[in-house]
Amino acid sequence: MSVSVIASARRLVVKVGSSLVTNDGRGLDHERLALWSAQIAKLVALNKEIVLVSSGAIAEGIKRLGWAKRPKALNELQAAAAVGQMGLIEAYERSFRVHDLATAQILLTHADLADRERYLNARSTLRTLLALKVIPIINENDTVTTDEIKVGDNDTLGALVANLIEADALIILTDQPGLYTADPRKNPQAEFVHDAVAGDPKLEDMAGGAGSNVGTGGMLTKILAAKRAARSGAHTVIVSGREPDVLARLAAGEALGSQLVAAQAPMAARRQWLADHLQLAGRLMLDAGAVDALRAGKSLLPIGVTAVEGDFERGAAVACIGQDGKEIARGLSNYGSGEARLIARKSTAEIEGILGYIDEPEIVHRDNLIALG
Repeated sequence: MSVSVIASARRLVVKVGSSLVTNDGRGLDHERLALWSAQIAKLVALNKEIVLVSSGAIAEGIKRLGWAKRPKALNELQAAAAVGQMGLIEAYERSFRVHDLATAQILLTHADLADRERYLNARSTLRTLLALKVIPIINENDTVTTDEIKVGDNDTLGALVANLIEADALIILTDQPGLYTADPRKNPQAEFVHDAVAGDPKLEDMAGGAGSNVGTGGMLTKILAAKRAARSGAHTVIVSGREPDVLARLAAGEALGSQLVAAQAPMAARRQWLADHLQLAGRLMLDAGAVDALRAGKSLLPIGVTAVEGDFERGAAVACIGQDGKEIARGLSNYGSGEARLIARKSTAEIEGILGYIDEPEIVHRDNLIALG
């Protein structure tokens, strides 16, 4: 690894593990939070957009409640998350305020990202916060979820967020230097992996079990997170969060940790996902001008839609049908079927007057659209 991919990345997701945030379970490490905040402030000054995904709520709650070890009962884990989330976000807010950076708390579940309407709402909120140079701090909503606590892994959440905002890269800060060919604690012959391709099956064979008794994930979850992030073209760097000035050094291009590069460019991967993996919920019938616009790589505006077929919600995958009845594209609709019918054949300037609001000027944005022919 000669130059870190972080040097050229503009939009980043930084995921921090529980053992780092809570000093191996002894309580929030305020000094380390201050160091990361200072480094993120440097990245913001370089015009990079940063989303922070942080573990630590349950571990901090366990400490605040005086429990000797992590409980197994779901209700106790949920209670610990509720207690710990207060201190976690307060600590981050205080750390970033020193650098005149505002923060925002966002609690997500996998269900929020699986539902298309909620997915688009979350994406819109995050993009707005980034445009305002606010640092979104994301955690799983462990007080109400079940599967997330059982599987519990913010590495996966970090990858999902990377997909959500179309990040250029995911940085996973962990308590290990990076990825080895075997567990170095058990095998002294283990070699460090500096560079690899995300999704390479051999990486999963290399990964061992959980590396810490504070969090719930190990190196395997990080390998799988890199694989997931790569689907939308995001590269992943797995690196020690205890490495001095780690984020700033990565941004300067220094080779640190294990770099897992995405095999596809962001747009190519995203469009492939749209083409291959979505169920179509409805159809938008287009006029000749809209067909030409889509084939030229432009967004679909309401004025080009002649009719709407099917019953679907905002964010659903829909087919775009030309005058000859053939599907020429598919994408994610910014409006539900009822709204789409009201604004079809109307100009963008008329949307707010018809609906009483305007979410997006396009029915389907070009970033969420794949032409088929």
